[in-house]
Amino acid sequence: MIRCPARLPLLAVACALSVPLAASAQGEWRPSKPIRWIVPFAAGGAADIVSRVITAKAAEILGTQIIVDNRGGASGIIGADFGAKAAPDGYTVTLGGLSSHVLNYYLFEKLPYDPREQSHVALLTLVPNVFTVHPSLPAKSLKDYLALARARPGELTYASSGVGSSQHLNAVVLQQMTGIRLTHVPYRSGAPAISDLIGGQVMSMFVTIPSGAPLMRAGRLRAIGIASATRSGALPDVPSIGETVKGYDMTTWYSLHLPPKAPREIVTRLGTAVNQSLADPAVLKRLVEDGAIVKPMSPEEFSGFFRAEFERWGPVIRNSGIKAQGS
Repeated sequence: MIRCPARLPLLAVACALSVPLAASAQGEWRPSKPIRWIVPFAAGGAADIVSRVITAKAAEILGTQIIVDNRGGASGIIGADFGAKAAPDGYTVTLGGLSSHVLNYYLFEKLPYDPREQSHVALLTLVPNVFTVHPSLPAKSLKDYLALARARPGELTYASSGVGSSQHLNAVVLQQMTGIRLTHVPYRSGAPAISDLIGGQVMSMFVTIPSGAPLMRAGRLRAIGIASATRSGALPDVPSIGETVKGYDMTTWYSLHLPPKAPREIVTRLGTAVNQSLADPAVLKRLVEDGAIVKPMSPEEFSGFFRAEFERWGPVIRNSGIKAQGS
């Protein structure tokens, strides 16, 4: 995966990203009323933060209001289904991502929507999780943690926001690639899981960088690895897991979708507005500080990325034997 270098001057990145976008901004669809931006997760999480940062600038570019509508529940299925069944007129868009638009397809027996049929607009951000442990655990690094897990098979616990979540799969693949055995403690959402991790009821957890970074800086959690092949610009001193476990790259991502059969001019206009927002220096700076990797794509490029991710994760889920609870 090609990524923007984390330490490249932000203004230079913004200028470089904006060059191919300006030419496509002529004579396109222009919204005449507010746009509803569905976030299929609760307010305050990484998906919500990314949405609000981007929509503030995108609304200015499009010349209309963008209303962020959080419709969490059922692992993102409720909100994703609502967005998928809206009119394809450009006035309802849905934040998607690895969890709601790829993993759920393999984890649940049947979804009320087919993510492959939606109109794929843009990649918003790539966001790797960070592997954290309670400070009382005698593991200062990932190597320490792996050695401890091998010495105490099945004794180390890790929390997640639910069976089949990205945090769960981050740990499943780590176990598959290293041969360690951990005990999974699933929660109904990320907030109570992090709360118990801070309290020492569980020993470790993959958390999003926006939610975990303040706790790490305060010494309430210890970061031992970024869940990707490369380090994060937000936490440059934290090694990537890929530095220790070769080939490990579990970077998650967020994206934007329209309902199936949306007119091409609407897809193109919204995709251009999103990419122009991502090129804005203030937006770019905020996202990078929150641990995001910004890699704008045209709708065609993102469609190819989406297909590749869809095909990549099928074998991972099947090999893990994971099925979502209630499926």
